[in-house]
Amino acid sequence: MRIALFEPEIAGNVGAVLRLGACMGAAIDLIEPLGFEWDDRRVRRTAMDYIDHVVIRRHADFEAFRATIGSQRLVLFTTKTRQSSYALNYRPDDILLFGKESAGVPEAVAEACHERVRIPMRPEVRSMNLASSAALALGEALRQTASLPG
Repeated sequence: MRIALFEPEIAGNVGAVLRLGACMGAAIDLIEPLGFEWDDRRVRRTAMDYIDHVVIRRHADFEAFRATIGSQRLVLFTTKTRQSSYALNYRPDDILLFGKESAGVPEAVAEACHERVRIPMRPEVRSMNLASSAALALGEALRQTASLPG
């Protein structure tokens, strides 16, 4: 299982997702450009020493990332669909894709995804924090695939 972040903008969110990946055994793909310098101290501070326990792949852009996925299914988490993330049957080799915090992904990226799902939430709120969304998504995907660590 992999988590991919499309052009993430907030160093602390990336650090939290890296820590999540380390704890749960999921590789993390970062699709550039990033909205911060990679050596930003906020990444390491949030990820703490867990950063040494996660596989991190950086990609120059979305096309470079796509060249690495082979036949793996790309599952986009977005507010622009009605399909619940809990209704999808996940596969152990899925890649869970999350867009940039301020704008999600462009339509061309969304069209390249095999599935589009939404984390159900109250209608009066717009969206959840990126790291929180990734944690909910990965937890459900690992639960369904019986791939939970430990």
